[in-house]
Amino acid sequence: MRQTIHTDQAPQAIGPYVQGVVLADLVFTAGQIALRPDGTLVEGDIAEQTHQVLKNLKAIVEAASSSLDRVLKTTVFLTDLNDFAAMNEVYASYFPGNKPARTTVQVSRLPRGSKIEVECVAHR
Repeated sequence: MRQTIHTDQAPQAIGPYVQGVVLADLVFTAGQIALRPDGTLVEGDIAEQTHQVLKNLKAIVEAASSSLDRVLKTTVFLTDLNDFAAMNEVYASYFPGNKPARTTVQVSRLPRGSKIEVECVAHR
């Protein structure tokens, strides 16, 4: 049975989607950009934006009775692959143990002018 995930600890959806969905023992998150839970964009550099994105993902997977150490796969979208090293340093601090599989791609634009978007699949 499909369950919709909602938490006030992450930004609300800015379109016709939900923060996350649980099906069986898997959690699928919507892509998270550098919005604070109040909906304002973190205007800082890629490191600051990456922190916010991963805080959002953490809140969503925890609301689904999971955690970042149970993330199986992430997809990272960057508007500039030159930001990869700085993003990767912050990213590594959120996944110190069980590292997930990951895909990272450069895209031309992201919603609200964010420099990064990350989505994940976790086990619970």
